[in-house]
Amino acid sequence: MKYDAILLTSFGGPEGPEEVMPYLERVTAGRGVPRERLEEVSHHYLALGGVSPINEQNRALLAAMRSHFPERGIDIPIYWGNRNSEPFFADVLKQMYADGHRNVLAWVTSAYSSYSGCRQYRENLAAALTEADLEGKMTIDKVRHFFDHPGFITPIADDLAAKIKSMQDLGLTSNQISIMFATHSIPTAMGVSSGPEARRDEFAQLAGEGGAYAAQHLAAAEVTMKKVADKISGSLPDWSLVYQSRSGSPSVPWLEPDVNDAINDAADSGTKGVIIVPIGFVSDHVEVIWDLDNEAKDTAEARSLEFARVVTAGVAPEFVDGIADLIQERLSNAEKKALSKLGPWVDACAVGCCPNLRKDLPVVAEA
Repeated sequence: MKYDAILLTSFGGPEGPEEVMPYLERVTAGRGVPRERLEEVSHHYLALGGVSPINEQNRALLAAMRSHFPERGIDIPIYWGNRNSEPFFADVLKQMYADGHRNVLAWVTSAYSSYSGCRQYRENLAAALTEADLEGKMTIDKVRHFFDHPGFITPIADDLAAKIKSMQDLGLTSNQISIMFATHSIPTAMGVSSGPEARRDEFAQLAGEGGAYAAQHLAAAEVTMKKVADKISGSLPDWSLVYQSRSGSPSVPWLEPDVNDAINDAADSGTKGVIIVPIGFVSDHVEVIWDLDNEAKDTAEARSLEFARVVTAGVAPEFVDGIADLIQERLSNAEKKALSKLGPWVDACAVGCCPNLRKDLPVVAEA
């Protein structure tokens, strides 16, 4: 395929108090999420002035991509569209078509396999083609998952090493520090069915009911810790995978442990310091700022624990260059880079991969 445009594809978020509830209603449409839950989540946004940071972060990433990509020989236009807020996919696709583009490569701000993080974007883009009357006139392919790409992992590992050293400078030893790699929880059923059906036994052995979603996160954490080991002498703190931002009915099982429960358990076990690594996210949006920088931090401080939160990849030069790597894989068959045994992930999702389980509640999340 000769691609003639790139689409930075993301979740979206409100940019004013009056947009908060309409935004949340779009996110949860048809899923039966109680109004009380929407109102609870709306307070997280309203506490930040009703503005999610995600759109401004995507503008910064878009600018960084447009600045850096020509240096990598990528000279096709880059657009940006959202699932749940302006600029909506259909509107952006209409503009791309009017500008003469027919073969689009979508890079999605979600590094992992799950319905909400992958297949739903593909469904959204297909629906947007229909809405824009572009079926058969424009093709859109999606870039592969990048959970173990060095461009994604390197800035996170660098900051994690710095955070460990800072806690050690406070007098804490490695066995007094707990590292928690945090990601958005999803319904257990969504976890079990994540990834290609032919590999589900493999993922179950690696990550139980978390499926490919959890297995990829564990792989990302492992390669991050390997990079950290190259920067710090002596033993490293223990680490675990934890979950946050659950939004579903209490009657529906979701992946656990919750980050706050994990912090309390760590304190009970003698931990003196907690370092949270938001490995499931590419930028500091509401789920990172509210659920980690506020709620998780409050939990740690209530237990008299030292607390630190590692950066997300954001617009780190390594990450922007890593996105260029992923684009070049599709433009010129460049070498695929991956740090774990699970990668590099395939370009095209298999039939039956990450199915849409309508009975499960959605993830109220940004990606």
